Amino acid sequence: MPPAPPDPEPADGNFYTGSPIDRAAQDRTDTDRIARYLADGDTLLIPCWRGRHLIVQADESAARVELPTLRTMRPAPGLPEPEQWVFLGYLEGRPLFALDLGPVEQSEGLFPEARGTFRELRPLAGLLPPGDAAILAQARGMVNWRAQSRFCGVCGAPNQPDQAGHRQVCTADSAHVHFPRTDPVVIMLVRRGARVLLARGTRFGPESRTFSALAGFVEPGETPEEAVAREVWEVWEEAGIRVRAIRYHSAQPWPFPGALMLAFTAETEDETLCLDPGEIAEARWLTRDEVRSPEGFTLPAPTTIARRMIEDWLKEG
Repeated sequence: MPPAPPDPEPADGNFYTGSPIDRAAQDRTDTDRIARYLADGDTLLIPCWRGRHLIVQADESAARVELPTLRTMRPAPGLPEPEQWVFLGYLEGRPLFALDLGPVEQSEGLFPEARGTFRELRPLAGLLPPGDAAILAQARGMVNWRAQSRFCGVCGAPNQPDQAGHRQVCTADSAHVHFPRTDPVVIMLVRRGARVLLARGTRFGPESRTFSALAGFVEPGETPEEAVAREVWEVWEEAGIRVRAIRYHSAQPWPFPGALMLAFTAETEDETLCLDPGEIAEARWLTRDEVRSPEGFTLPAPTTIARRMIEDWLKEG
């Protein structure tokens, strides 16, 4: 029996953080131990099927959902081989695995005793207990990475899972080793005096009325702070706005499909809006009263780090 996992760090207010899992990286290379866990009927499972997760309704009002109790659950016959399993660590002292069911055509009937259904995570995330959401963020990220790294990026040969699913090794050249990746994204709340800049991105479609903080990927050879300054500058097609006083706020795993959101605040002296129409459909400088009582727009979901930054800014005044 592995040692009891340490108490999780405080979630610090951001969703998908504060996981109760002891990741136990030292056990990933113990092939005999992993094999015993896979054969043990008391092993915990997190099944994932084509971007969906097994969810059960926790109460009659449907105001809360949760992961099913998977302690003694065994899948129906015909599921993928152990190559599709990823060791996540220990939950309350029990081994926990993510199971990629992508190759299975139908998800119905795979876990009849769970009385749950495979559902999309994003619209249900706010109804999950925080610990469950953090577990799914890890499981989802690992399964997505595995699905995207089935072939070697160097020579194109098939990869073979290794280290309990945390490494992919090329079958043609074992020197080609691939590890899980997380894409860093900066998200910044730009302020000028008592107003804050919120924008509606073009990628959300014309029907969306959500105004959020600006965001963009960190590029190679760039620090997060440099990415903040560049992204704000590039958003404006002609009148590039320069920011100063760039300060780190917090971070959030974002499993859609596998990003790490790095949140910052920044100040500017320029309120000129000359937007790049390829990136931003609409942007506004807003006061706290306008944000507290939005008209013609909505704020980001409570599960997002953008909403957390906005709420923290509102508390300042």
